[in-house]
Amino acid sequence: MKVPIEWRTAAGAALFACITLAGSSAAAAKVTVEDAWVRETVPAQKSTGAFATVRSDEGGRLVGVKTSAAKIVEIHSSTTKNGVMQMHAVDSVELPAGKPVHLAPAGGYHVMLIDLVRPMKVGEKVPLTFVVEDAKGKRSTVEAQAVVRSLAR
Repeated sequence: MKVPIEWRTAAGAALFACITLAGSSAAAAKVTVEDAWVRETVPAQKSTGAFATVRSDEGGRLVGVKTSAAKIVEIHSSTTKNGVMQMHAVDSVELPAGKPVHLAPAGGYHVMLIDLVRPMKVGEKVPLTFVVEDAKGKRSTVEAQAVVRSLAR
């Protein structure tokens, strides 16, 4: 029986797509970024915070964040020592397998956008690129659109 060439091409393409998808999903850890937002600024303010929840199904580390909205972007840790809140840049944040890591305004980790290129106004969207490194040292990125929220939040 002769199989039409159109069927062979479509079947071959479908089989190739299945094999490719299966291989890529097994090779790359799924990393998600949810509820990304940036705090609005007041006139002449040159820095602000960015926040989100990051989750990696296989674990890894958040090693950076990039954006066109600021000239400098740093991951920071906030701690309280002797009643005084202190903030400092860190090289990375551990992403335990399957567990959410909250980059939040109060305590813990957050992202600092420094030397902003423009004011951040409520409702605008800011592109953020999260750089994640897996256990083998392979880096990947996750794109997010962070909504600018009110200072009151």
